[in-house]
This record gives sequence, structure tokens and C-alpha cells, in this order.
Amino acid sequence: MSDRSGGRKDLEPQATGTAGPPKTPFRLSPVILWLGVVSMLTDVSSESVSAILPLYITGFLGLSVIAFGILDGINQGASAIVRIAAGYASDRIGRPKQVALAGYGLSMVARIGLLFASGFWALAAVVTADRIGKGIRTAPRDALIAVSAQPEYLARHFGVHRMLDNIGAAGGPLLAFFILMLMPNGYGTVFVFSLAFATIGVAVLALLVPNLKTRKPGGAAPDSKTGPVPGFRWRLLREPGLGRLLVAAGILGLLTVGDGFIYLVLQDRDSFAVQWFPLLYVGTNVVFLILAVPLGRLADRWGKARVFIAGHVALLACYLLAAAPVGGLGPTVACLVLLGVFYAATDGVLAALASQLAPPDKLATGLGAAQTVVALSRMAGSIGFGVLWFALGPAGAMVVVGSCLAAGVVASWVILRGVLRQRPAA
Repeated sequence: MSDRSGGRKDLEPQATGTAGPPKTPFRLSPVILWLGVVSMLTDVSSESVSAILPLYITGFLGLSVIAFGILDGINQGASAIVRIAAGYASDRIGRPKQVALAGYGLSMVARIGLLFASGFWALAAVVTADRIGKGIRTAPRDALIAVSAQPEYLARHFGVHRMLDNIGAAGGPLLAFFILMLMPNGYGTVFVFSLAFATIGVAVLALLVPNLKTRKPGGAAPDSKTGPVPGFRWRLLREPGLGRLLVAAGILGLLTVGDGFIYLVLQDRDSFAVQWFPLLYVGTNVVFLILAVPLGRLADRWGKARVFIAGHVALLACYLLAAAPVGGLGPTVACLVLLGVFYAATDGVLAALASQLAPPDKLATGLGAAQTVVALSRMAGSIGFGVLWFALGPAGAMVVVGSCLAAGVVASWVILRGVLRQRPAA
């Protein structure tokens, strides 16, 4: 149905600030709870490794910051290879759990490779396999969340999942911290614990998460009337609002520096002992898990696109503070808080916004498209920042990227203004 302003779709109905509070009380689906537990266990596994990877590569193995930039780029973007394909496969079979399980299983197998990888190419292969597993699982998992959530609380449900996810993301670096405190070179022990948590996460997904259908009656499920689900078409990206979201997310993703680089900048400035390095990840993820639900709730009421843009303003402040010549505990903690605000305002909110803008029969494909754009752009951004660091030094590289991000935030606001102006259908 059309509205009085020209029949535009309801792309961001909460953005106007005029809608009243939802009448249905919030109820958390058990499916989302179990998916949060799976993500929590998996993040203990993955983040315990991510927290030591910058030091393991540049310190223990003695590789250069450019080598780390390439590996961090792979870590950011290798999953993009399969995200749209995994989303499409999920939409086609209508059983996203099966696709997600394959992704979690591949990441678990990659943990075994970490026990034996000791050179650049071996590490690149292991990181690529792990990230491909992440790419396979993310869109189907988010599709399960979207179909299990109450529509009027969509961003809040994603926020609950991200909160549980980030309990694990904070626990993983803590685990690495305690292992390195007891064994200063105990990287292999970290890898063993990582494998154990990944295995438990796969078991919980396989045994406790129901194998839900994501295609609704009247959608594109295969039957005698509609036939099979149509293949992926690039015109999906021209859906009202979705294409603009992908452009904005790509611009901002290109200017998003990987966490490891930000922490290396802080460590280079303040020269604190390396065993404290994993605690930087803990600080960011604690802020993320505390704010994920409140910012999800804010996004449902104030507008998902607005919160998404505001999160990148927090990231810009983090860059500028990291580049400042003033060191010490206070500025470091402020950087971690700002980085946590950025993730809480963008991660689940982007998924909620993409799922709202994608056609119902292409839900996982639309989510996969958004995740692919972000992953590819962040991969390019990490590699580029490694080169900038080599050429300009850490502070100079931060200033350059921060200046570009300021322009990117303005450009993305202009791109998404059409989404912000949409009104609910009559």
C-alpha cells in the first residue's frame, strides 16, 4: 500500500520519532538465546586467538607490520568469498541451521591447523579457512535470529545476541591473558583451549538449536505454484534502501581499521608490557556487551541508520584519540570505550537494518550481501593501513584514516538520508 508522500516502502519506520511504543511486550526467543550461547563459545575460541595474533605475528614470529596487515586483511575479508553464496544457499533450502553448522564446523577444523602453523603462508591458510567458516555461518545465523525475533523489537533481539556473543569476545582475551601470565610464550596452549571451546560450540548448535524454516507461506518456497527459489540476481542490490545501505557500509568499512592495529598503536605509544595486550580486547568487548542491547533498543526507536552513522562518529573519535601524543591509562581506556560503542552501534544494527530492507524471500541473501561488502572493504582497509603505517608511522597513519573517515561519515549520511525520510505505509 502507498502513503501520501508517493508510495514509498516502509524502509525505516522507526526513524521519524513519531511512532508510539510497541504494544506487544518484549519476549526473547529460546532460539536466539541458544544461538547467543553458540556465538559466545565460538567467540571465546576465536577472540582468544585474535587477542594474541598481533603479538604472535610481529613479536614471536618476527614478521613485519605489512605481513600483519595482510593477515589482518584476510581475517577481515576472507569470509566475503562465501557470504552471499551461503546466504543464497540458506534461502534456497530454507533451513539455515544446516548451512550455519557447516560454517562453525569449518572454523573448528581450522583451530587444529593453528597447532601446527608457524610461518606466514601456513598462518594465512589457517586464517583463511577460519574466516571462510565465519562467512558461511553468519548470514544463516542472522536469518534464524530475524525470523525468530518480534519484528517491532528486531534490533533489540540482535542486540541480545550480540551481548551474549561479546561475553565470549571478552572471555577469550581474558583466557589468553591468564595463559600468557602463567606461560609468557604459551601461544600453543591458547590454541588448544581455542579448539576446545570451538568444539563445544558446534555441539550446542547441533544438539540444541532447532532446524527452523526461514521461508514463510506465500514466499519463494518451492511448491507447485512458485517453483524453486530463484537464483541470486544483482537487481536485489537495487531494492529500495538496500543498495544505498551497501554503498554507505562499503565506504565506512574501507575506513575501519582492524582492532589489532588500533591496539598496536596504543602499545607503541605507551610501551606497556606485552602480557597486558589481550586486556585491550577485553575492555572493548565489555563495553560492547554492556551497550549492545541499549543501543539496539535505541535503534528500534530512533532509527537504525542514524545509530549506525553515530557509531562511526565514535570510531572517528577513537582514531583521533589514539593518534594524540597524550598517553597513559585514561586515553587508552577512552579509546577502548569508544571502540566498544562503535561495535555496539553498528554490528547488530547493520544486520537488523539489512534484514528490514531485504525482500522476505531473500533475507539471508540480503544479509550476506551487506556482510560481504563490509568484509571486503575492511580487508582492503586493513591492508592499506599496514602500508600507511610503514610509510608514515602509526600516529600519521591514524590521522590520515581519521580524516578520510570524517568525510566518509558525511557522505554516508547523505547517501542514507533517503532511508531516514521513509514513512510507514498507510
